[in-house]
Amino acid sequence: MHLLLLGATGLVGGHVLTQALADPNVTAITAPTRRPLPTNPRLSAPMVDFDNLPQDPALWAADVVICALGTTLKAAGSRERFYLIDHDFTLGIARLAKAHGARIFILNSAKGADPKSPVFYSRVKGETERDIQALGFQRTVLVRPGLIDGPRGEPRPFEQWAGRILAVLKPVLPRSMQANRPERIARAMLAAAWSSEPGVTVVASQDLL
Repeated sequence: MHLLLLGATGLVGGHVLTQALADPNVTAITAPTRRPLPTNPRLSAPMVDFDNLPQDPALWAADVVICALGTTLKAAGSRERFYLIDHDFTLGIARLAKAHGARIFILNSAKGADPKSPVFYSRVKGETERDIQALGFQRTVLVRPGLIDGPRGEPRPFEQWAGRILAVLKPVLPRSMQANRPERIARAMLAAAWSSEPGVTVVASQDLL
């Protein structure tokens, strides 16, 4: 399998990359990024300006796309920039990948994703899901974790606080409310890449525990 991985320098994407490199059945990985990645003979990690995506077919040709691309409102600096990164960048790359032969698209979305949501974050995630599905990949997988429990490259005080609270309450919380570990999300995304089931599959947060 030739994997196109988006968001390889992030928390979930980093785990996808580690697990994919450990899987001998993943023969090649292309991971366009803004920051350098460690070298590996099976990894191509071109530095890309996502605001001006290159059209080179060799960059986007793959069997499977795993997208863990995303940001936060704080890091983005504005709602417009957040939408550009989480929706427009994702959709633009999905179009290029499908045009060059990708059959499967696996998206790390979020619990509560809904294009009609009054919550901006959930609405953007929902619109991204909707527009990816409209591209008509042979198989589309929407992975919807809740709070992701793991070390971040940038401080996220609210998520850290919420993670501690959920850890204390875990014995009494229903599975749908428990935090998700990034390595388990990555494992579910890679597992989805090997399925031949056509259509759209949703992986809920409780299925990532």
